[in-house]
Amino acid sequence: MSDWPDWWDWDLEFSSHLLKRMVDRGFLETDLREMMERASGFREDFESGRWIVDTTHDSTAWQVIVEPDDHDKLLVVITAFPIERP
Repeated sequence: MSDWPDWWDWDLEFSSHLLKRMVDRGFLETDLREMMERASGFREDFESGRWIVDTTHDSTAWQVIVEPDDHDKLLVVITAFPIERP
C-alpha cells in the first residue's frame, strides 16, 4: 500500500461509539483488524479530519470511519458499518 498516508501504519484506538457498534453490528476487534488489512481504498469524509476506508467483511462491502490523531500517532476508529447495495 505505497500510496497510503503515514497514519495508515499507526496503532489503532477504538472510540466508545465503535465499541457499542461492534456489539450492535456483530463484529469483533479481530474482524475489524482484518477489515483494515483488506482495505481497498480511502477518501476524505465530509467531516474535517476524518477518512472513509473501503473494505469488506463476510463478503459484504463495509466502510470504516477513522480519524488520525497526529499528537499521539494513533488511528482512532470512529465507527464501521456495512454498505447496503440496492
